[in-house]
Amino acid sequence: MQWEKGAPSPGLVDFLAAHPELIKGTIGVPGCGTGHDVRAFAAAGIESFGFDLAPSAIRLCEEKTKNAGLVAKFQLADFLHDEPPQPFDWLFEHTLFCAIQPEERDAYVRAVLRWLKPGGNYLAVNYFLCEPDGPPWPTTHQELLERFSPHFDLVSDWVPRSYPNREGKEWMFWWRRKAV
Repeated sequence: MQWEKGAPSPGLVDFLAAHPELIKGTIGVPGCGTGHDVRAFAAAGIESFGFDLAPSAIRLCEEKTKNAGLVAKFQLADFLHDEPPQPFDWLFEHTLFCAIQPEERDAYVRAVLRWLKPGGNYLAVNYFLCEPDGPPWPTTHQELLERFSPHFDLVSDWVPRSYPNREGKEWMFWWRRKAV
């Protein structure tokens, strides 16, 4: 699996180290793959949930999490179309927005709104510099601002520390959902 990096997103690891007091409540991680990011949240003491379309990914998540001595919940789910099992205080995704077909991006924004509580935080690592024929499909800073700003306030954005083959190609966004 070329997307499997064997470790949580370096940008997430740095965010958790810099802001241990911020992450409270529940975190949902759609497109969690084998669960590295979910386990990073669980290791930080956060009630963590991972979701993926692939049954094999969910099995690997459960096995790896148990072997790590951590507690997290994993569920087969279609983030774009399913109702969430509960609304979350935080959502985190690492390049899921860029993995879906570009024509599904409006559905993606609607899904974030469905899965995240009003006032909740959405933390995302987006892939900017990739081949135009995807996946992953490239996006731009401007596209993300246009899609998310009507529903979210941008708390901060920056170039995160990334996996070696992605250095300088990712951008991290921290959004807070506007209260309804």
